[in-house]
Amino acid sequence: MISKSKVTAKLSVIDRFLPLWIFVAMGLGVALGRVYPAIGPALDAVKVGGVSLPIAIGLFWMMYPVLAKVRYGKLQSVSANGKLFGASLAFNWILGPILMFALAWLLLPDQPHYRTGLILIGLARCIAMVLIWNMLAKGSGEVAALLVALNSVFQILCYSVMGWFFITVVPTWLGAESTEFHVSMWEIAKSVLLFLGLPLVAGALTRVGFVRSRGEEWYEKKFLPKVGPAALLGLLYTIVLMFAMQGDKIVSLPFDVLRIALPLVLYFGIMFTSAFLLSKKLGFSYQETASLSFTAAGNNFELAIAVAIGLFGISSGEALAGVVGPLIEVPALLALVYLSLWLKDRLFPADVRANETAEPKDQATSLAQGGQLR
Repeated sequence: MISKSKVTAKLSVIDRFLPLWIFVAMGLGVALGRVYPAIGPALDAVKVGGVSLPIAIGLFWMMYPVLAKVRYGKLQSVSANGKLFGASLAFNWILGPILMFALAWLLLPDQPHYRTGLILIGLARCIAMVLIWNMLAKGSGEVAALLVALNSVFQILCYSVMGWFFITVVPTWLGAESTEFHVSMWEIAKSVLLFLGLPLVAGALTRVGFVRSRGEEWYEKKFLPKVGPAALLGLLYTIVLMFAMQGDKIVSLPFDVLRIALPLVLYFGIMFTSAFLLSKKLGFSYQETASLSFTAAGNNFELAIAVAIGLFGISSGEALAGVVGPLIEVPALLALVYLSLWLKDRLFPADVRANETAEPKDQATSLAQGGQLR
């Protein structure tokens, strides 16, 4: 078995110090927003699907290399696992929204605006950044792609209805003040098309085109190692811009940020660990377990922020809660990547041995190729 020091030595600088770079990117973004207050409005001047164009570019930059890695020929065999898809639907569209609703009401009973913002986050299932966390945790790219596609379809069909139910109907049942909620299916569909559809099509066409012209071996060993690092650079770029646009709010209301952060931290931890343990009990492989757990825990903060701003305004408490979402999600899910890899060694020894046998000479490839983070 290859030692940890040898693995670390062969990782790129970005891979080896990824947690540091993420926190630096967050700090740089907040600092830029404080030093240059006009940067937020400037970046937000042009929008695509309700999201700043520079951030939309960053999301594409981040997702394209990951989706170019997916072996689309294996999707049919993965899609036959009905138990996996059933578990994903249950976590994403039943447990997740109910858990976030419960945490928001339990911990923010006196803050209806922040509470509504958190509920919007809980309803927006992840279709973008989750692919990065899944890659880093060495989950299955094929399973993650299918679960994200499934979430996208349900997001288009269910987000508006569930938003109306949890924000307007349920509070009335509880005897509390309700909030009007109107978001069209087309608005959700545009978000899905832009943030998942375009990079998915680009990644699939890239793989099919190059494999046909240059062969599978060239694509896997020559092309992917070159394009792969772009995913992590795109992640850092996106984080800087996100926090630059909202840094002033984050710094000016620190106590409010902490109150919003608490239910988010609990949410990410509960969703991930419950999905991970149930997946293990159901007999899923580690790769399937990691993919299911990260898609269950992650959220589509781009959509939640866009909806909050569109319905309640950019200076609203709902929008602030949406902004705090990625502030907490980025470090929280990065920590869960390490937890996932730690659990892999202890709960999935057969998968560990299989990986060591299958890749004895390439155990320390870059994160860009295999998501190695240990």
